[in-house]
Amino acid sequence: MATILIVDDDSALREGLAETVADLGHRPLPAASGAEALALMKTEPVSAVLLDLRMPGDLDGMETLARICALKARPPVTVLTAFASPANTIEAMRLGAHDHLTKPVGRSELAAALDAMLSSVRPDPDDGNLEGGLIGSSVGMRRVQKTIGLVADTDSTVLIQGETGTGKEEVARALHAYSARRGRPFVPVNCAAIPPDLLESELFGHVRGAFTGAVVDRAGAFHQAEGGTLFLDEIGDMPPPMQAKILRVIQDRMVTPLGGRSGRVDVRLIAATHRDLPVLVDQGRFRADLYYRLNVVPILLPPLRERLADIVPLAEHFLGPSGKRLSAGAASRLLAYGWPGNVRELRNTVERAAVLVRCGVIAADAIDLPTARAAPLSGDGGAPEGWPADWLAGDLPGAVARLERTMIAVALREADGNRARAARRLGIQRQLLYAKIERYGLAAPGTDLSAEATVDVANPDASGEAKGG
Repeated sequence: MATILIVDDDSALREGLAETVADLGHRPLPAASGAEALALMKTEPVSAVLLDLRMPGDLDGMETLARICALKARPPVTVLTAFASPANTIEAMRLGAHDHLTKPVGRSELAAALDAMLSSVRPDPDDGNLEGGLIGSSVGMRRVQKTIGLVADTDSTVLIQGETGTGKEEVARALHAYSARRGRPFVPVNCAAIPPDLLESELFGHVRGAFTGAVVDRAGAFHQAEGGTLFLDEIGDMPPPMQAKILRVIQDRMVTPLGGRSGRVDVRLIAATHRDLPVLVDQGRFRADLYYRLNVVPILLPPLRERLADIVPLAEHFLGPSGKRLSAGAASRLLAYGWPGNVRELRNTVERAAVLVRCGVIAADAIDLPTARAAPLSGDGGAPEGWPADWLAGDLPGAVARLERTMIAVALREADGNRARAARRLGIQRQLLYAKIERYGLAAPGTDLSAEATVDVANPDASGEAKGG
């Protein structure tokens, strides 16, 4: 039997967690504040901690986490919050949290978290307190945020992969900002934008007289990033001769300027590419040994079309200080589009609408998108062509319910009826998904969900009317 410290200022939630922990065969140890929790840890043998993020007083959840993680014999900690954000997810993982979960936490999810904590031991990360991070609460982005928190304070080489416009440089900057190197330079280099004959000088530098036109010594990107982070963007476009030289630098941490002598560098290397490097390796266009050297910690950024939960929050963020907001029709239009240009395209689209619209509400027809890639809306901001005429009819809760039902049906279909995978794809807990499946009549008890989840996106009400929101 393990002793589980439960830290939450809400007595009802604290008691509910304690009851579940006891049912799972462990001994709950409740605490109403961070100070009480730290005091209990001096007298009680604690095996794991469930820690609320938002608590009143001087010791909030993050400060309590930092103090627990500073202990020599510290237990693993899972942070619980009803207000998950990229910033608190990254910071919690960076400080040493074992996991970061969103309330409400179901029994099976809590059991899995406890099993994982009790079977693992985390190393001690450095302390710190930063703000910022990446916008997004979808499953894919929360996975990215957790990885950033776990590896930010290491010197491991990171390879960020994702389509153009997904925000690879933002991930690299977050890795630097949340690391112990944040006080030193972050130097980005776009390998695809520099001509091959100039790339070596750009990266390694040169001394005066090394070639025609070299009238002064020039430090390369590696030396400019000394003590900090060098970000090699689009490394999949690096010419083969330069790949061999980069490999030698990664192996030896020695840089030789053109015409100069070798010198040691202390740089954290992060690379990124939109290309499929294993395919390039198979084709002989990218060195296999360099790929394995770069792919120490891989981070895969999902495309925006797989992050439906993030589209509207991102759009609202890009509206910035304009004070303007999206209408329901505009939000539906954004959700209906495929976003081949990913986050970069979304930002341009929203900023363009904010500039051109004079009133405070951005209507659907103000969202300028290529009709070939979007389900076009009617001129009055109505339903997309080919969709039911009443798709956006009635009140907002009804429209949201119809959209929610369609998204759940599609997720179930693409997950072959597997509810756990569908819940992860939607970014919600399984218990919530089960309730919504029953609410929308997507599957009767005991039926095969894979057969029930064949709803046509263009006709979401074909298998039954969605119940009101």
